[in-house]
Order: sequence, then C-alpha cells, then structure tokens
Amino acid sequence: MPYTEPILPPHSVHETAAGARTATRRGLLMCRPSHFDVHYSINPWMHPDKPVDTELALAQWENLRALYEELGHTVEVIEPLAGLPDMVFAANGATVVDGKVLGARFRHAERTAEGPAYLDWFRGRGFTELLWPEYINEGEGDYLLAGRRLLAGTGFRTDPRSHAEAQEFFGVPVTGLTLVDPEFYHLDTALAVLSDTEVMYYPAAFTPGSRAVLRELYPDAILATDADAAVFGLNAFSDGRNVLLPQAATHLIDELRDRGFAPRGVDLSELLKAGGSVKCCTLELRDAA
Repeated sequence: MPYTEPILPPHSVHETAAGARTATRRGLLMCRPSHFDVHYSINPWMHPDKPVDTELALAQWENLRALYEELGHTVEVIEPLAGLPDMVFAANGATVVDGKVLGARFRHAERTAEGPAYLDWFRGRGFTELLWPEYINEGEGDYLLAGRRLLAGTGFRTDPRSHAEAQEFFGVPVTGLTLVDPEFYHLDTALAVLSDTEVMYYPAAFTPGSRAVLRELYPDAILATDADAAVFGLNAFSDGRNVLLPQAATHLIDELRDRGFAPRGVDLSELLKAGGSVKCCTLELRDAA
C-alpha cells in the first residue's frame, strides 16, 4: 500500500465552509525511548539536574504511536541503541523525499552516532538512493517538506551550505529560513506544515528577512502565540486533516479547529525535558513519486 494513499471516509474527511479536508495515509518511523534520559545539555530545554521518568516517557510515546495507528498510519520502529538517549527523536535521523534518503550529520558529539544508525536502518530496509551528507544537517528537525518545496532551517544546528546539497539531491526547491531564538533551535520547533500550502509558525523565532519570506509564501498562515511556543505547540504532525500537537497549545488547537482541521492534543511532557515533542518523535517515509 503506498504511504500516500488517502484514508477513506467516514473518519478522514472534515466538512468545512471551504470544503473537505482529507487525511492522507503516511508511513512513519519512530524510535522507542527505552534509553531516554537527560544527562547532558545541548539545548535550553535540557537540565541534567532534573529527574527524568523513563517509564512515563515510554508510556507517553506509546500513546503517540497508538494514535498514529488509530488514524490509519503505518508506523515502523528502529531499534534504540544504548548510550543514545536522544535517538527517540527520529525526525532528526534523516530526510526522505521521493524515496531518497539524505542522512543526518549532527552538530553535537553526543548525537553523532545517530546519523549512521538511521542510515543503516534505511539501507537494511531496501532504500537504495542514500546520501551521507558533506555538511551538517539534522534531518527533519530542519527540513520540512511543504508540497514540492523544502523549507530549510539554519541558525543553530544545520549548516546553510547543506541547503544546496539537499536541493541537488532531492531536485526540489529549497527555501532557507534563519532561526534566532536558541529555545527554538530546529525549524520543527518554530514551524509546522499543515498541508501542501498551509503552515503555522512562531514569528519571533525567525529573522526579519525570514519572516518576510514566510509572509510572502503563506499570507494566511496560523501564527503561534508566545504561550503556544512555550509549550512546543509547533512541534506538530499533520496528515492533511488530523493535527497532532502538544495538548497545552490551546490557542493553536482552537485556530486549527476554526480552519477545519481536527486537532489532537497529546501529552509528551516527559520528552519535552530534552526539547522534543510530537514531530521530533516522527520521521516521515515518503515514497517515490
């Protein structure tokens, strides 16, 4: 079954004044947080002095996985490796467009082993077009596909030179966006793709030039409030109808409902202690067109 097959009614279509929103079945890769912990700090959310409840992290992650499957998506799981507590954040492990896999090269030494581990998984699953990158990029943390455009973050993790590398490899236009707030160190913490033509984002996370680009591309975007951003509300996943996001992002939930989406609030508070939530846990497997 293609990963992009529409999920059939009655549960997939939401009627709105503007028409119907249809969920599209996705193939997803996740990594169970069996070794989750916070014993180093590479972003402002990480505080090694605060206790972490690994069992709670596992339970919250399992709830997210179950929700994806309930909504009709296919979830595959990569084996977590001891000593890599952030491997749960599968979105950072690669970027997949049209069946092509761009590997991830991490900026911080604590995460460098994750890139080869994820690339090995793809190789073992029969993916043949794989590229080990020359420049640092942190996968779908900083690369978000919107239709046939790749929105590409930089400023804290991903090297801007990797944007040209991704464009050449995938053959889709890449639009660079620069982040300025260290609390929103990856693009997927400050922007979420809702459909091929719709996004929501937190303006204060971007440079003035990047905000201008986003206004030009998405004049009707949903804008997150400070309160939305503070609970990682933009670290969300959309299948075109259902939008999974932190349940504390109540303003975004209301805005999404008003736009005809079906928001699903999720509690991943334990994983937020490492600076991750719904999207961070979710790598999309996009088939060849």
